Amino acid sequence: MERYDLVVIGSGPAGEGAAMMATKQHRRVAVVERYVEVGGGCTHWGTIPSKALRHAVQQLSRIRANPLLREYRSELNLSYPQILHKKNKAIEAQVASRQRFYERNRVPVLRGHARFVDPHTVRVEGDGTSTTVQAEHFVIASGSRPYHPPEVDFSHPHIRDSDSILDYPEHPFSVTIYGAGVIGCEYASIFLNLGVKVTLVNTQDRLLSFLDDEIAEALSYHLREQGCIIRHNEQFDRVEARERDVVVHLKSGRKIKSDILLWANGRTGNTDGMGLEALGLRVNSRGQLAVNEHFQTAIPHIYAAGDVIGPPALASAAYVQGRHAAQHILDPKTPPQRLEMVPSGIYTIPEISSVGRTERELQDARVPYEVGHASFKNIARAQMADQTTGMLKILFHAETLKVLGVHCFGDRASEIVHIGQTVMASSDINDLRYFIRTTFNYPTMAEAYRVAAHNGLNRLA
Repeated sequence: MERYDLVVIGSGPAGEGAAMMATKQHRRVAVVERYVEVGGGCTHWGTIPSKALRHAVQQLSRIRANPLLREYRSELNLSYPQILHKKNKAIEAQVASRQRFYERNRVPVLRGHARFVDPHTVRVEGDGTSTTVQAEHFVIASGSRPYHPPEVDFSHPHIRDSDSILDYPEHPFSVTIYGAGVIGCEYASIFLNLGVKVTLVNTQDRLLSFLDDEIAEALSYHLREQGCIIRHNEQFDRVEARERDVVVHLKSGRKIKSDILLWANGRTGNTDGMGLEALGLRVNSRGQLAVNEHFQTAIPHIYAAGDVIGPPALASAAYVQGRHAAQHILDPKTPPQRLEMVPSGIYTIPEISSVGRTERELQDARVPYEVGHASFKNIARAQMADQTTGMLKILFHAETLKVLGVHCFGDRASEIVHIGQTVMASSDINDLRYFIRTTFNYPTMAEAYRVAAHNGLNRLA
């Protein structure tokens, strides 16, 4: 029986973060992965394939809109299955990179499903094989999968989730997306830019309520401008799956017919079959584990990180969580991780990214704040690239000028936000005037920070 200092269950971002942190500190580490390749759901069914698909669709949309290529538009009618091939190259490259990490650092990857035998022992069962390993510590980083309500038949070819939609073999005329969270909004953008009729069913009263109100409203407006039908405050009743289409019956009495139903309403943690109950570890109704500020479960030497612990369920946050769990194993005096500085990235077209607090949060906390805006239609680089939709919004303390939040909607938003993130994370330079004192390349999208800072200072009494 092999013995390790740390066994990590799952090779997605959280698992990789934990494994690499521990092995770099000369600990004996093994990773358990039940899929045939490393990378987890992030690489194979989530972040990488969906963002690669989104990039290909965005590029196609830009080429079609380019007046210099008007005469070639008739030749640019690529179907959904043709565009899907783009994701395969990205997945292959990511798997190769991730596999090299484990090989170079001499971290064995044990293939199979992990099940706890006792608090320090795990049995790994693969295809006709069984291996038992022991460890001083464990990190459960098994990720999540799309939630499947029992009354929906996901074996029907016209009913898909966010995993199986990546293998849909036809180009649909119409799509109903049930669930207007991050995944639902991203796929709405993808299909809209392919010319597909999209109906987005939202169980809430507004899109992405965790976002700054102004940014969420901008997204809603832009989706509608592209032809998306958004149904707010609707609840699922039943699905009528027919030979060639699907009818979604809502509790309001509304019926929505489309070629495909894409179910994007929630995810379930991959904790079933791991023997956690026998250890005394309980999961919630969505299969998620509760952890403390250091990502320890109720059993202190067993940690959990990534999607399996629930929100924020971001690949970037998962890596940080896994890395911190390993740090805490190495040094129990490690202070808690500042997750409020992890930016959100929503890859709609255009994309959204934010870090820090929203206007609503500042109002509720009675913080005196002001707002600096920069509209992309006034930024030279955006004008040149014909990407003038969107804005940069800086929230700052009206008295100290400390930057409290940065919110961006538009092309390259997930890149642009990192400048604000860096300033906010540094107590030495966190001052709105930093953006005025700093010289930005011209023309760049980063120049929007200078424009927004001036706009904000001009609002002060």
